[in-house]
Amino acid sequence: MPRDNTLFGPVETPMMRQYSEVKAQHPDALILFRMGDFYEAFNEDALRMSEILGITLTRRANGGAADMPLAGFPYHAIDTYMPKLVRAGLRVAICEQLEDPKLTKKLVKRGVIEVVTPGVSVDDGLLERRENNFLASLAVHESQPGIAFVDLSTGEFYVAQGTPDYIDKLITNFRPKEVLVPRDHLREAEELLPPNIYTTRMDDWAYSPTDAAHRLQQHFGTLSLKGFGIDTLTQGVAAAGAALAYLDLTKHGQLAHITGVRRIDQDQYIWLDRFTLRNLEVFSALAEGGKSLVETIDRTVTPMGARLLRRWLALPLKEVAPIVNRHAMVEYLAQRSTLRDDLADDLGQIGDLERLASRAALGRITPREMAKLGASLGLLVGIRALLLDATEPHLRQIGEQMNPCETLVARIARELREDPSHLGKGEVFAPGVDVELDELRDLVNGSQKHLDALCARESARTGITSLKVGFNGVFGYFFEVRNTHKERVPPEWHRKQTLVQAERYVTDELKQLETKILGANDRILAIEARLYAELLQTMQGYIPTIQLNASLLAQLDALRGFAHLAAEKRWVRPVVDESRVLDIEEGWHPVIADALPPGQEYITNSVRLDPDDQQIIMLTGPNMSGKSALLRQTALIVILAQCGSFVPAKRATIGLVDRVFTRVGASDNISLGESTFMVEMTEAASILNNLSARSLILLDEIGRGTSTYDGISIAWAMAEYIHDQPEARAKTLFATHYHELNEMAKQFERIRNYSVSVREYEGKIIFLRKLVAGGSEHSFGIHVAKLAGMPPRVVQRANAILAGLEAARNAPTESSVGDVASESQSLNVYQVEDPVLRALRSRIASIDVDNLTPLEALNQLHTLKLLAGLEEGREG
Repeated sequence: MPRDNTLFGPVETPMMRQYSEVKAQHPDALILFRMGDFYEAFNEDALRMSEILGITLTRRANGGAADMPLAGFPYHAIDTYMPKLVRAGLRVAICEQLEDPKLTKKLVKRGVIEVVTPGVSVDDGLLERRENNFLASLAVHESQPGIAFVDLSTGEFYVAQGTPDYIDKLITNFRPKEVLVPRDHLREAEELLPPNIYTTRMDDWAYSPTDAAHRLQQHFGTLSLKGFGIDTLTQGVAAAGAALAYLDLTKHGQLAHITGVRRIDQDQYIWLDRFTLRNLEVFSALAEGGKSLVETIDRTVTPMGARLLRRWLALPLKEVAPIVNRHAMVEYLAQRSTLRDDLADDLGQIGDLERLASRAALGRITPREMAKLGASLGLLVGIRALLLDATEPHLRQIGEQMNPCETLVARIARELREDPSHLGKGEVFAPGVDVELDELRDLVNGSQKHLDALCARESARTGITSLKVGFNGVFGYFFEVRNTHKERVPPEWHRKQTLVQAERYVTDELKQLETKILGANDRILAIEARLYAELLQTMQGYIPTIQLNASLLAQLDALRGFAHLAAEKRWVRPVVDESRVLDIEEGWHPVIADALPPGQEYITNSVRLDPDDQQIIMLTGPNMSGKSALLRQTALIVILAQCGSFVPAKRATIGLVDRVFTRVGASDNISLGESTFMVEMTEAASILNNLSARSLILLDEIGRGTSTYDGISIAWAMAEYIHDQPEARAKTLFATHYHELNEMAKQFERIRNYSVSVREYEGKIIFLRKLVAGGSEHSFGIHVAKLAGMPPRVVQRANAILAGLEAARNAPTESSVGDVASESQSLNVYQVEDPVLRALRSRIASIDVDNLTPLEALNQLHTLKLLAGLEEGREG
């Protein structure tokens, strides 16, 4: 490995040559080099690790002219430090000692056993329990790029292929922690990816479609990929093959838990692009301290169920039959609180079977995790019985598919201790599993008794009444004889050490007993390692069954969570059918309603959209009146319904929706050179270019990022375009502050005007937040500015300008805002509500200017100056 010798000095020692060879094989990774009981990092790696972990940076004499930077930590602390390194964006290669230093007199062999990256990990410290840890692989293509997602920690494997927009949507929905991209097509790959995503470059050989297909067939042991339905997805297969190649490169070759690959078919799920997921706050809130939809509705009690819920929200169904099946199961559970509670109790005790099965397949499962897996499988007997007693056929079907793995469960319970220790501690297996193991444990546990018996026997034989047995690390067990008795020491004893008051001896029999005792510990560990390997090998055959059980439990947990939510929040079962009508009666926003203070009720609203009659609702009303919330709640109700959940409404009929588009809110992408208006227009263009007959479109304040006339023109043209599509009458809610758009209802047969009502009382506005027919002619923007704490003078000035503009609108000649503002400026002083100025205005109004003498005019001027506080004195 090339190094700056002026900084670090020449590499000369055999161990550092070994390190350099490892670093050369993994130049882009931080090397954790195992040295005895420590993991060490050298040179540049040490500098980075010291800074990230906050540990001491030292220097190591390297046999050359200079020292090298060194940083390290105890090997048993790796679970603490590894997550910090990976979350800092580092790839970490773990270089272990591959042989016991006690058994070799040469340099210990070392090698990289694993490369840990953000997308490749099975360690709990690096994983979010309730989220998947997907690695994505992107295959670049002009029109049909491919994408693959694999979660090493669960064994899930997905493949898709489609337009760049579709790939962008999937990446947003799956939210991978790392994306593999072809090295020679980096620029094209970056155009397909959202900003600020962790990428890793792969050589192009990994993306060869032929080689990738062969790699997949070899892994699954098949002659073709037709059985998985991905044989025609050339780029998808290329991406999947590259993902497997990467797992091999990172030393994750044991992939028995990846038993299949699923195709993500665009026709099966609602289209939710990244703008929509962000605007609707499905997975993360836009405001700091806010709550997302998933945080609000998640009532799952298992990690598998929580992860499945997220996938359901990312990929809502668009086929009626499976949606209705989910609704039927949710309704059955919602009506039976006892069954729901019993299932929650059992499910809550189950471990993360998906990840435990994966760790078992990878050979990384600990004895304690093995015991947890066995106990979790044991709970399936009770869960299965509850489901088989159900009268709902789909719940019964879930129960029928469950396999409690009773033979495996019995073996784990019989062989492992109730709370087993780590392998290598000697307390993993229960008594009675292995005869030799029990004997050795008896020997170790009774070693003191054996030593005491030998000591007593030798004391009686020799007459040394004060004889004692001791132990040290230099020469093991010994007899200690006080000087007063050393004359009685038999000639066959071997003297080992002379002290001031005593001497120490060993005997052949004592050495034999020592060998048995010390060797017994090593033998115990060896036997336990063998027994554990045999148990682990047996478990390999159960991996697919355990994964199926985990999948069924995840479904059950997600459905039970929906049922719990429905019962808790009084949500209703929606009707989902093949019609194109969206009819929601008295719906509410699930997140906003949940965040309201106790006692404050959410104002519900009804929305009906029908492509044949009321295709587009033009929604006006004051700012802060609830227009945006109404748009969002409509979309969320549709998404929840097509996920299989009940919905927050009095009644809902959802004609199947295939795409949900939102243009709600805006955020600058200044770092990317994109203004608010550019972001707005990009999202709007995506909607218009992808809408369909079953689309639901939600547009909020289109055109506000540019001039008024430009904004009105763009908003009008968009509404007209959506209305006039002959084959794609997309249902649309169009919230706007441009009251001019109310005129569209007179010209377009399927556009209707609605507004969110307010009440004005004594100069104040009261937001009623109720949707009513008819457009609004007033935005009440100045009232909102006043509520926001705008200085009174600014509010008063704005009212003056507004009055002038409204007067100018009805005047025979047009005036600019500047003209109106200038004109109102001269009058503004008389409109300010100030006691002194009111007095001035009253005094001026009482003066008869036409009949004033010059002296009277001077006196009046003096009086006005006194009133205004411009002169001292008093009014006379």
